[in-house]
Amino acid sequence: MLRYFVSVDTTDAPELTFSASIRIAASPEDVYDMVSDVTRMGEWSPVCTACWWDEGVTGPAVGAWFTGHNELAGRDPWETRSQVVAADPGREFAFVVGGTWARWGYTFTPAGGGTEVTESWHFLPDGLTRFDDRYGDDAARQVALRAAAARSGIPATLAALKRSAEANGAEAMR
Repeated sequence: MLRYFVSVDTTDAPELTFSASIRIAASPEDVYDMVSDVTRMGEWSPVCTACWWDEGVTGPAVGAWFTGHNELAGRDPWETRSQVVAADPGREFAFVVGGTWARWGYTFTPAGGGTEVTESWHFLPDGLTRFDDRYGDDAARQVALRAAAARSGIPATLAALKRSAEANGAEAMR
């Protein structure tokens, strides 16, 4: 079951924060290990098709950088660099795209013999400035497109993560 938490914005601007949660029949530590291995993100995300740790980085640690390859209908593929800002095994993994543009995070809470995983996205002020500089008059539309992608992508990512984690858990129990 997915639960959605969306910020309320009284202006005409798109909502710049979105999160959803799902319960997974696996331990917080196991699910954290899956998510924090960014090289696996392409298995679950409908946008990020591949990730790799930047040169000299061997795994998740605060300050580590990685690159992601992204694809979205109606847009040329693109790559972004992200910096890990939280790496607390079994509790939280988060990164900021471009170091200051948008924060993606995952929290892991024990729940009923499994884990409630919450994925969140927040478009940051520097990201808005970047979009203004890059897209000019089209910035608001571009931000709205990214917000829509987060609103549809987060539930899809969580559902795929659940399928993968629970399939792996079932295989481990055999």
